[in-house]
Amino acid sequence: MDTAAAVLPAFVALLLFSPWPLLGSAQGQFSAGGCTFDDGPGACDYHQDLYDDFEWVHVSAQEPHYLPPEMPQGSYMIVDSSDHDPGEKARLQLPTMKENDTHCIDFSYLLYSQKGLNPGTLNILVRVNKGPLANPIWNVTGFTGRDWLRAELAVSTFWPNEYQVIFEAEVSGGRSGYIAIDDIQVLSYPCDKSPHFLRLGDVEVNAGQNATFQCIATGRDAVHNKLWLQRRNGEDIPVAQTKNINHRRFAASFRLQEVTKTDQDLYRCVTQSERGSGVSNFAQLIVREPPRPIAPPQLLGVGPTYLLIQLNANSIIGDGPIILKEVEYRMTSGSWTETHAVNAPTYKLWHLDPDTEYEIRVLLTRPGEGGTGLPGPPLITRTKCAEPMRTPKTLKIAEIQARRIAVDWESLGYNITRCHTFNVTICYHYFRGHNESKADCLDMDPKAPQHVVNHLPPYTNVSLKMILTNPEGRKESEETIIQTDEDVPGPVPVKSLQGTSFENKIFLNWKEPLDPNGIITQYEISYSSIRSFDPAVPVAGPPQTVSNLWNSTHHVFMHLHPGTTYQFFIRASTVKGFGPATAINVTTNISAPTLPDYEGIDASLNETATTITVLLRPAQAKGAPISAYQIVVEELHPHRTKREAGAMECYQVPVTYQNAMSGGAPYYFAAELPPGNLPEPAPFTVGDNRTYQGFWNPPLAPRKGYNIYFQAMSSVEKETKTQCVRIATKAAATEEPEVIPDPAKQTDRVVKIAGISAGILVFILLLLVVILIVKKRRSYYSYSYYLKLAKKRKDAMGNTRQEMTHMVNAMDRSYADQSTLHAEDPLSITFMDQHNFSPRLPNDPLVPTAVLVPITGRKNVYHGDNNSFFAISYL
Repeated sequence: MDTAAAVLPAFVALLLFSPWPLLGSAQGQFSAGGCTFDDGPGACDYHQDLYDDFEWVHVSAQEPHYLPPEMPQGSYMIVDSSDHDPGEKARLQLPTMKENDTHCIDFSYLLYSQKGLNPGTLNILVRVNKGPLANPIWNVTGFTGRDWLRAELAVSTFWPNEYQVIFEAEVSGGRSGYIAIDDIQVLSYPCDKSPHFLRLGDVEVNAGQNATFQCIATGRDAVHNKLWLQRRNGEDIPVAQTKNINHRRFAASFRLQEVTKTDQDLYRCVTQSERGSGVSNFAQLIVREPPRPIAPPQLLGVGPTYLLIQLNANSIIGDGPIILKEVEYRMTSGSWTETHAVNAPTYKLWHLDPDTEYEIRVLLTRPGEGGTGLPGPPLITRTKCAEPMRTPKTLKIAEIQARRIAVDWESLGYNITRCHTFNVTICYHYFRGHNESKADCLDMDPKAPQHVVNHLPPYTNVSLKMILTNPEGRKESEETIIQTDEDVPGPVPVKSLQGTSFENKIFLNWKEPLDPNGIITQYEISYSSIRSFDPAVPVAGPPQTVSNLWNSTHHVFMHLHPGTTYQFFIRASTVKGFGPATAINVTTNISAPTLPDYEGIDASLNETATTITVLLRPAQAKGAPISAYQIVVEELHPHRTKREAGAMECYQVPVTYQNAMSGGAPYYFAAELPPGNLPEPAPFTVGDNRTYQGFWNPPLAPRKGYNIYFQAMSSVEKETKTQCVRIATKAAATEEPEVIPDPAKQTDRVVKIAGISAGILVFILLLLVVILIVKKRRSYYSYSYYLKLAKKRKDAMGNTRQEMTHMVNAMDRSYADQSTLHAEDPLSITFMDQHNFSPRLPNDPLVPTAVLVPITGRKNVYHGDNNSFFAISYL
């Protein structure tokens, strides 16, 4: 046993790769189509399927084989399941046969496994007219033993049809054992153990009906066999009913429910037992589609009680022949249907209701049960109307509201309208102020007992009337005048809402709503602050509310914060309540900052010939933060009225020193300080020769008097407020102050004085030369006159030289004076630094230069307040 098992794979491989014998003699064959496999399957015209998974193997009695010793001896076809995977199939095809009489095919088979396992399944398939493979008509599976068993096939397929028997071996999951077949015979007489079916006829039914196939078979004890109806595509239909006709014949019925076109196919009867199987011929199930028209009927004529139509039944969908034509009609609003048989191409429907819509269809019928097709496309049409009987009665007002009126009317039956398709409309018109009017008509639902006229203006007289119309006439009711109710008013016009701002109050005025919708009873204004320029002002407080009478369209809101935006909501009210609010934002004006009271307090800390140091104290913001501090210097003139400090006007236009000198302004801005530079009181020196924010602070002229003003400015958006106060007055000096020279600058000062003296001397010499020339030309002047004139010039030059010397010394001294405010102000720079002046340069502006003045016979005096020298000439 072990030796045989070892050599079995080699033997199977030898069989697989060994060529089959060529077609030989048919000795030992029973008839055409049968085979004993003594000379191999090729001799019997048997073929392997080209599209299966593996092939059957031929075992020959003349050649040694290595199968287990218990396997049968002889020649046959075999499949070893152990060499293949589960589910794989091998098919052996018999030659195509055309039989013209009853015949039987029998064969031997075995399914064996040494351990009694399932080697697989042997299936018998019958292909008709080279069609698709259907399900097996017979099969056996599992272990059957090592002896040959016989089975019969009763194939009832006759000429001119052909069929082919196919043996299929399918490997099971056990993959152990053998499937073998042998001694296939085609006998010319009926099978003894399998029934033969009589010819199965075609079945024709109309779509939607049940189709029944009745299979009649002959054979002994066949009624207990397994029976089914097999479709060509492989579907199996179970038997519905079996009945014995006699001891040798029985009938089986198979029913297909409500068939459609998709069920149209070939079907055959199959019976199976352990001894074999019987299979009938294929019969066709023919499914006919009942006819229906393609087009709807055509309307030829219409009246109040009749409709004339043409059937249009020549073009159909479905199968003929047509044996009956019918007209089906009904009211589209009803549930009843009537059908009339028609034997002519046209038909007239009588006794119809006026102004009624009808649906008309055509029905066609073919032979057979269920041969009446679906109704064709409908013709929907309507009969004519008649004129209404009378006018509607007076309207009844059911409900009055501000913007709508509900109207009742009598029920309008068919006896009044004489038309099912009639229209009921309500027409209204009204007049309002400003020459406004409107007229309109609204369609109503004729079936509703009440209708609502919407979108009417409140508190307005509205005229109403009802109109009944149909295609044949029109009737109107009498007019009814109704006043609509009041409603909440519309919003106050935005364009009329205006606010006038002050520092601590706002004057608000408005106009009545464009749509008062009744009588205005009051106005309500709520307001609250939403933002402020002043961070100290709280803006999160609750809103306040003010109520005004109906005839008051303005209000003054007091005790407000400066520089604060207030949001106002104003709404009007009638007896129905308040209308929508209109909003406006108004911002109060900012107030000028509050400066500390300098009255009675000496703000002057120190004073020199060209400077004065004052104490600056920060201001208090009011409505907006401080934007800048400004120091203004006003020159005192004896003929100018003295400004009052308490009621003075501040200097709004900033003027630099240079512009003031060129334009003759009485004041100039000496400095502008950012608010961050003055968080607390600090000294400031007026005349320190520095520049602050583009404003030069030049030294003061010793012989002039000045008023010093301190200004605080707040500026937001396009509004600026300034508060100022006079903090000091510097009087003009009556005597030249003694100037103590600075030792460090003594050398430079001597050089400057020497230069000035040299210039004056040159000027005197030039004057003397001019005098001498004039003297020679004019001899009528006396010698004493020239002596007096020379002495007068000498005295004038001496005074001028002395005055310039003192001014230069005073200016040099002022350069060294620095206040505590200067050191903290990074924006301040000296006048020398600003204009790139250096005392060491030869072009020092303080060194006088000789000026030639033409002698014209009058006095010219050139003087400046910027500490330049004086040039005076006399004739």
